[in-house]
Amino acid sequence: MREPNGLLAVGGDLAPTTLVSAYAQGIFPWFSDDEDILWWTPCPRLVLESDKIHVSRSMRKCLRQCEWTLRYDHAFSAVIEHCATVARVADGTWITPEMQEAYQALHEMGVAHSVEVYEAGRLIGGLYGVLLGKMFFGESMFSLRTNASKVAFIALSKACAQGGVELIDCQVDNPHLLSLGATSMPRKDFENHLRDAIKVSMKDILSNPLCLVPTRQQSLPERLGSIAAQSAEELL
Repeated sequence: MREPNGLLAVGGDLAPTTLVSAYAQGIFPWFSDDEDILWWTPCPRLVLESDKIHVSRSMRKCLRQCEWTLRYDHAFSAVIEHCATVARVADGTWITPEMQEAYQALHEMGVAHSVEVYEAGRLIGGLYGVLLGKMFFGESMFSLRTNASKVAFIALSKACAQGGVELIDCQVDNPHLLSLGATSMPRKDFENHLRDAIKVSMKDILSNPLCLVPTRQQSLPERLGSIAAQSAEELL
């Protein structure tokens, strides 16, 4: 559909097989608590080439001075809960309890991952998303301190670049992510890149979406085979 941009289907469920199959086709759920499940594939698509993250001069200063630490998949449930409850400028959260349960299930299967930012042991920012093959699909982020979510996103991009994940899906235009170097990509180009990144035939995915699930649960750096930064300063 052209209006609203990218709305593809209504209904269905949030079972792991449904979600994995949807992401593999470039489709994601996004709906409010009082709506049916809505499935989206917008055009254009906001993406970030992982090796082209933009770190401004002021952000570099923050990375040098903040003394924040980074962890991966250590507090997934806390990250998604913060993403759901942090105050939104728009019309509230779309991360319903049903959504939280669904992504927690994906996390326990080794498909959904989090990046966390800590200050003196306290979680102050982070993000979560889905990794299939060599494509990371960003879902949501939060900050309890200025720039904390940006630090998490920079850490994600660096880990992805090291691990051969060329593209991070950011879904739709967002000034926060545009400032970090995200750009718009036509849907067709995005779908072509997605096929190259996953390298499993759609026929096989549709017949058994769980073929994309890792054989065992691993942290994001382990799945990427990357040496992930453990502090904000290491991101410089």
